[in-house]
Amino acid sequence: MAGLVPAIHVLLQYGMAGGWVYFVTNKRNGILYVGVTSNVPRRAFEHREGLIKGFTQRYGLKLLVYAERFDDIREAIQREKTIKHWSRAWKVRLINNANPEWMDLYDTLI
Repeated sequence: MAGLVPAIHVLLQYGMAGGWVYFVTNKRNGILYVGVTSNVPRRAFEHREGLIKGFTQRYGLKLLVYAERFDDIREAIQREKTIKHWSRAWKVRLINNANPEWMDLYDTLI
């Protein structure tokens, strides 16, 4: 496995860790961002505090409104890629089905 980043080597050797697909927004029916992470509480905190430079910081996306768990990070990555190709209406429907009030789910994670 020469040439692999050490962290990737460890994941391949011991099995892939789980992952999450998540949505953050600025308000109900607001701007949406879909992401993937292995640690959703940490990532949600980083969004809330504006620690991640870029799109979410620029538009003030701090509310975690959707999170979906996967046993294998590769499945989470594939799901994120699939969702990113969806229309906005499909993304909103996914959130509405899981979290009709668009409540911030951050406090439910800790």
